[in-house]
Amino acid sequence: MIPAMAHWLDTLESAAPMAVAAFRGIEAGAFIGVRRAIRRDAGAGSAATVVVELAAIAAALEAVTASLPDVAFEAPGGEGDWTVAEAIGHDAESRAGLAMAGSLAAHGRFPADAPQVVPGIPGERALDRAALIRRIAASQRVVERAARSIAGHETDPCPLDHPLVGRLRCGEWLLFAGVHDLQHLEQLHRIAAAFGDPGAWPGGGTGAADVPRQPDVPGQPDVPGQPDVPGPTQP
Repeated sequence: MIPAMAHWLDTLESAAPMAVAAFRGIEAGAFIGVRRAIRRDAGAGSAATVVVELAAIAAALEAVTASLPDVAFEAPGGEGDWTVAEAIGHDAESRAGLAMAGSLAAHGRFPADAPQVVPGIPGERALDRAALIRRIAASQRVVERAARSIAGHETDPCPLDHPLVGRLRCGEWLLFAGVHDLQHLEQLHRIAAAFGDPGAWPGGGTGAADVPRQPDVPGQPDVPGQPDVPGPTQP
């Protein structure tokens, strides 16, 4: 069962307290608070703890994906004109890519000529429920390998340049991957509520078409997309 929309974040907080703490800054419309929370919690020795949080968040993503009705995957995904399938696929690609960027930088393998991240790249539209769940699980395996490489290098600089986020350190990108997950998980819970109980949707909406766009960064039009860095960011 998916926790009620009003409670899903509270339910997840015990398993992913650092990611949730940073995410609450987005809820409050204070992105500087997000950066401060990430800087505070993603310091030396944090990778082993962060990767456990990311596993819990991946499990939550899988649970909501498994619970959505079949018709939901072609419905609006709460992110521009993306479908739900595209939004889930995007998140799976992004979490793996952000972790890999930190891993490459931690060992001096981040290419000097890597271009700036292009925000807002949707996932594959044609993926069905089973394929999306496999994609999430595969992304977590990439995250776990990357976290082992980042361990001991959490405070090393990372050249990854994101137009909305700027630059973070290696361990900070690992934690930010979880924050980005939560932004899409919030959208999915809204969609699940709209399909499962129209009366639960504020304003009496009747379906996922009523889900508003939820930008990843307050005041910005796009979401962090898959980092454009060489390496096996695809599961």
